Amino acid sequence: MTAGGLATSAERALKWSALTTIARFALQLVAQIALARMLGPENFGVYGIGMAILTFATFLAGGSFSWNLMLLPTVTRDDIRFSFTWQMMAGLLCAAAMYAAAPAIAVFFSDPRVEGMVQLLALASLLMAAGAPATCLLQRDLNFRALGLIQIASYAAGYLAVGIPMALNGYGAYALGAACVVQSAVTLIGVYAARPHPLRPLFSHVGGAAALSTGRTVFLTNVVNWLLGNLDRVLIGRVLNAHAVGLYTVAYNLASIPNVLLVGSLQPAFLATGAKLQGEPERLAQGWLLAMACILVLVTPVSVALALLSADLVSLLYGRAWMESAWVLAVLFLCLPAWACLGLTTPVLWNTGRKHQECLLQLPLLALAGPAWWLFAPAGIRGVAIVSAIVIFARALVIVTAALNALQLRWLTIVPYAARGLCLSVVAAVAVLAGQHAVATLTFPGVSLYAGGMCAMAAMLLLILVRPQVLGLEARSALARLVPGFGLGDPGGQA
Repeated sequence: MTAGGLATSAERALKWSALTTIARFALQLVAQIALARMLGPENFGVYGIGMAILTFATFLAGGSFSWNLMLLPTVTRDDIRFSFTWQMMAGLLCAAAMYAAAPAIAVFFSDPRVEGMVQLLALASLLMAAGAPATCLLQRDLNFRALGLIQIASYAAGYLAVGIPMALNGYGAYALGAACVVQSAVTLIGVYAARPHPLRPLFSHVGGAAALSTGRTVFLTNVVNWLLGNLDRVLIGRVLNAHAVGLYTVAYNLASIPNVLLVGSLQPAFLATGAKLQGEPERLAQGWLLAMACILVLVTPVSVALALLSADLVSLLYGRAWMESAWVLAVLFLCLPAWACLGLTTPVLWNTGRKHQECLLQLPLLALAGPAWWLFAPAGIRGVAIVSAIVIFARALVIVTAALNALQLRWLTIVPYAARGLCLSVVAAVAVLAGQHAVATLTFPGVSLYAGGMCAMAAMLLLILVRPQVLGLEARSALARLVPGFGLGDPGGQA
């Protein structure tokens, strides 16, 4: 594919990713609010423990052997057959291990309900593994239109068509588990229909050694990432109780929805595009710097505004039973830029021959984070949230530094982006606080959230329209592409 053709395909893929991301965000938010209000923290805690185990199994089997399909310069039928064969073997082993270990896991968390939840989610683990090859092939093809629509349909089928009715009929936490299984099944059917591939087993072929090497690296990296991303909830469940896990999980999930959707849609596109640019480090660096500019300049003020609105958000969406999670939500909202930088930087390491660094560089952080979480867990979910925030920022710092070294860049290259983002964050924060203060005497539900949010949005839009140079060249260029005719003026100028 020519440079112009690749750029056009990548831009089209990013636009479809952005569109479907917004739709998925709205859908997930509606479903999570409805289910949280119906089920309460206790049931969400049981589901949260099961999801932590499922995430671990998915990290091990969900894509370890399929990632290689995105990294290869060209893909043959034998490559696909080989990856699918080993992917299914890993999926079967992980699902069987989850089912067999469920009683011991329930004993570990001192909650018998966990056993049935883990056994139910073992089926979801197998379904996710089976769908991983087709998903990776869609990502490699930059077909994010089909993938995004499938993800929207599967989530609606699982959580709206199955989860909510089951919750209304008294199935408790199992309504969430069944919704997850249905979502995984619909996703499997959808991705295979959109990108059918050979199913005949192939246990070895010429490129098998390289594929298994990549699978092992993904396996080890995913273990480290799982520990750094889920050990906090495991320790809350062990040291505290399911109620605390539920409060923390809802805050964590709500705070991470923007990041999961952003990174989930952009990271595969960046990884697949970067695989085609492995011999062109300058173009790879250019694309990565554009992503960093957008995150640091645009996401940072949004994260600050959301953090200040977190208490109002929890009160309006979830009710008084969940107010204890508002403080945790505020802390985690502030982590959004670091989360996004981390997720969109790891493809740089994989596409520059440094795939082992993601795992190795984070091992020292894991050695420090584990004891810290254990030490702060008895103090409650606030102490755990502080440690989690420090860990997220530390991971981003380590991985971004490695990417800068890989691309032969210096920190001074991205410092201006961070400075612009912090300046915009001050504007957003002042606007939110002014809006909240203006309606402090009113008692209508959601008035503070509405006033603070609208003031922040109005202030940011006014500033961008009047003085678009504050965004910087890269962020302005990206925003102008996503929103044609937005009125950003000449993107060639500098502040």
